[in-house]
Amino acid sequence: MMLVKGAAVNILPKYVQKNFGKEALTQWLNSITPAAREVFDGSISAKDWFPLKEAFIEPTATLCQLFYNWDYKGAWELGRFSADQSLRGIFKLFVKFGSPEVLINRAGVAFSTYYDPSTIKVQLDDQGFPIMRIMEFADIDKLVEMRIGGWIERALEISGCKNVGIKITKSLTKGDSYTEYKISWSK
Repeated sequence: MMLVKGAAVNILPKYVQKNFGKEALTQWLNSITPAAREVFDGSISAKDWFPLKEAFIEPTATLCQLFYNWDYKGAWELGRFSADQSLRGIFKLFVKFGSPEVLINRAGVAFSTYYDPSTIKVQLDDQGFPIMRIMEFADIDKLVEMRIGGWIERALEISGCKNVGIKITKSLTKGDSYTEYKISWSK
């Protein structure tokens, strides 16, 4: 069973409340599945592990349904919000003063610690831009791919990159052997 770290899970209700208000948060909580509601009824420790489907995929699908008219853009925006939340304080300084390439390499390592089991590899293309590939990720969903893409985009913007481009060129959800993010920005 695929697991997701609590730090990725506890962002969901924060995102809903910040962007749509307290009443929307109540609506979202009342709309998620009973199994998902069990996750969000208690306190979510950033260090605990939760089932991916109940704690992440189903609640994110409900977010997209309720507030984005079924558009996966909601998962992308959630990823951007997650980057804003996770790259604060000392981490923001690291991001600001590190190179984008180093940021993407570290992000690849970090994602593997948030999703278990997963394997993520980063390499450079012919122009020196990073390509991130999710090689192993049981039960991956397009919503997860979108959230990761949004996180990468916002993290690079925080680091000072302009005109960030993230293209998902291959997808495990479409039967490819890996999910691939081609990443670019103005140099």
